[in-house]
Amino acid sequence: MKRIGVLTSGGDAPGMNAAIRAVVRKGIYHGLEVYGIYQGYAGLIEGKMEKLELGSVGDIIHRGGTMLYSARCEAFKTEEGRKQAIEQLKKHEIDALVVIGGDGSFRGALKLCEEGFPAVGVPGTIDNDIPGTDFTIGFDTALNTIIDAIDKIRDTATSHERTFIIEVMGRDAGDLALWSGLAGGAESILIPESPQDIDQIIERIEQGRARGKRHSIIIVAEGVSTAGDVARRLKEKASIETRVTVLGHIQRGGQPTAFDRVLASRLGAKAVDLLLNGESGKMVGIRNNQIVVNDIRDVLTDRHNVEESLVQLARELSI
Repeated sequence: MKRIGVLTSGGDAPGMNAAIRAVVRKGIYHGLEVYGIYQGYAGLIEGKMEKLELGSVGDIIHRGGTMLYSARCEAFKTEEGRKQAIEQLKKHEIDALVVIGGDGSFRGALKLCEEGFPAVGVPGTIDNDIPGTDFTIGFDTALNTIIDAIDKIRDTATSHERTFIIEVMGRDAGDLALWSGLAGGAESILIPESPQDIDQIIERIEQGRARGKRHSIIIVAEGVSTAGDVARRLKEKASIETRVTVLGHIQRGGQPTAFDRVLASRLGAKAVDLLLNGESGKMVGIRNNQIVVNDIRDVLTDRHNVEESLVQLARELSI
């Protein structure tokens, strides 16, 4: 193996640049040439790639987003699109590929493997919804962004004695909502994996008021409902006035935390090790602070679950 490529795909996540840096520098350390592929699979089909040197990835470890950019690509889902992508890889004499992204990105990587081209995945998504790893790159940073917002909103909620509803990202996974709600002291946390009905939320608010509590924070995962819908139902059913905040894409940006930088560096370097050892169709991850290796096929067929003990703890502490 003499030359490898690296691309980022899907939604951007803080720490992706740190992972790119690790792949490039680890590869060069072992005598490889490393090519950066721009705009994900779309750029791969179009041959948008260039050789990256040590200096190419200097001063990026602290930057959010991805220097290689990202794009959705319907063409890559077709046999013809993948054929063009592999032709570009062969044209540039690239022997293997590191794919940084989420489950959609890994489906693309698996297709390449099935068609004979070696690829390894690195989990990068703020949603933390990838099986086979405790944490994905970007989750910790997004979590801290949400916590900062909750802390600020709580100041206003306290001052005005109101109930605030905060909607967070996470797609169909409740990790961001659960962890931020627990860390932010939310009174109610709505996640897809453990739904609460509106009566439970009302009961908790009324219990708090009965003991003198004048404000509440409700965290809603986008995969279970919208903050606006929860506000409407609280108004209709119990005449509870609320204020709504939808954090949106602010959760994806910003400088990665130290945790995400170290995680990305470890995972990116391990991906290069796998390729050097002739392995393909794998995804690197972290379990109990140890780097682990999973089959991408297993990752795509398994289901991510939130930690039930955290769900129970959040309920116990929000009484």
